[in-house]
Formats: sequence, C-alpha cells, structure tokens
Amino acid sequence: MNIAEVSKQLDISPDTLRYYERIGLIPPVKRNKSGIRDYGETDLKWIEFIKCMRSAGLMVEVLIEYVELFRQGEETIAARKNILIEQRNQLAAKMEDLKKTIDKLDYKIEVYENAILK
Repeated sequence: MNIAEVSKQLDISPDTLRYYERIGLIPPVKRNKSGIRDYGETDLKWIEFIKCMRSAGLMVEVLIEYVELFRQGEETIAARKNILIEQRNQLAAKMEDLKKTIDKLDYKIEVYENAILK
C-alpha cells in the first residue's frame, strides 16, 4: 500500500506519515524497487497505535522512546510495559479532572436552567 492509500485509509496526511517515520515514531517503512514506501499490515498497525496514542495526548518523545525500546527486542518488555502503565495512569488522572469539570459545568447549566424557569 502506498503513502496516498494509507493516508486516505487512516485519515492522516502523507506529510505526517513521513514525519513520523523520519523522527522514529514509526519503524522505517519498506520501499519497493522504485524507492516508494510500501506499507504492510504491521506498518498500518503501528500507525493506528501511534495515531490513537497521540489523539489521547501522549507526547511524541514518550512514543519515540517506546518505539526505540520495541526495536531493541524482548529484553525491553518490562520497560515498555512501564511506559504504558505510566501513560495510562496519567490519562486516568486527566479523565478524572475532566469528569470534575463536566460535573461543574452540569451544575452551572442546571443553575441557569432553574433561573430561566422561574
């Protein structure tokens, strides 16, 4: 699958795909005889993972570290797991903060609704 097809399928720009590969956020993509990127299923799974993690707010640097550890092999499994646990804990804390904000907004909306009904 070429970069345009991947871009369309995963809704991510070709420039972003090139950037992610250049900075090591996704492993290097194989190229065909003409030098054109030829994305495989594994590449697509990496891109989906990175896209998901980025949309959740994970920092590029953390994800680069994770990918580098992955490339080093099975001896880094514990380190990779620790990165994911830490990121999950940070996201859970953010979710709790967002929940509190939503609760406050709901309260304020209710106050205004009650004021309008009077």
